[in-house]
Amino acid sequence: MSARPDILCIGSVLWDIIGRSAIVMRQGSDVPGRITRLPGGVAMNIAMTLARLGLRPAVLTAIGRDAAGDELVAACGRLGVETGFAYRSDDLPTDQYMAVEGANGLIAAIADAHSLEAAGDKILRPLADGSLGSEGAPWAGMIALDGNLTVHLLAEIAASPLFAAADLRVAPASPGKAERLIPLMSHGRAVLYVNLEEARLIGHEAYDSAGAAAEGLLARGAARVLVTDGGRACAEGTQGVGVIVDHPPQVMVTRVTGAGDTFMAAHIVSERRGADRSAALAAAIRAAAIYVSGEAPA
Repeated sequence: MSARPDILCIGSVLWDIIGRSAIVMRQGSDVPGRITRLPGGVAMNIAMTLARLGLRPAVLTAIGRDAAGDELVAACGRLGVETGFAYRSDDLPTDQYMAVEGANGLIAAIADAHSLEAAGDKILRPLADGSLGSEGAPWAGMIALDGNLTVHLLAEIAASPLFAAADLRVAPASPGKAERLIPLMSHGRAVLYVNLEEARLIGHEAYDSAGAAAEGLLARGAARVLVTDGGRACAEGTQGVGVIVDHPPQVMVTRVTGAGDTFMAAHIVSERRGADRSAALAAAIRAAAIYVSGEAPA
């Protein structure tokens, strides 16, 4: 293993299989395009961006001891992502995600993250066995946590002494899994990164903007939140300080999968470099805009 990681990324690391077309698509469309296979998953997307921005991330995840898993580990290494702390299973296959995107955005996606869910708290062993921390000396650095973990495991993390000293940055894997993050609302060191749809599901309110959603989630007890809304205004809210809002530049959208993870990673790096709230939000918005325009590496 390499030197001690700068940040831990806990959650989904898998193969992304993405079909993209420059044509507007609807249900039943059969169009020409490109299909790519590359490392993905929320935790991996964040880790890759962190590595590109100069940090040393390590992933805590489940990766099968199959051919796909060996290929994935090798690919992670080439991208600067440490997999030495990952749980490698003899019985569980390597997870994968498949999406179809058209000129009008994401058409459909299927996430096969069953192995991560089946592995459960085995992926957290390095935080307890002294490799990265223990109950008596918990990890005190940054952790990026994704919502592909089970409801039970996320609730366990919210109350666990292993996470008591961490700077915990949290993102849902999708709107369908957003409510899994509710136990983390009460974690005093958690920062939630959500889009407007996810904020509505967590807050059980029909917020009409990112700013309103940030206000609402703070009122429900969140310590800190960042809310995005596609090409519309984004917001950051901190308990006791209030909410700030910024607006993304208008760009031609060429891809959407991974944009939220890029936003989160860029915000983390900006804050590590000492940026204030406004500058960090602006940097995250700029990085996401560049990403969806296709100007940054996938």
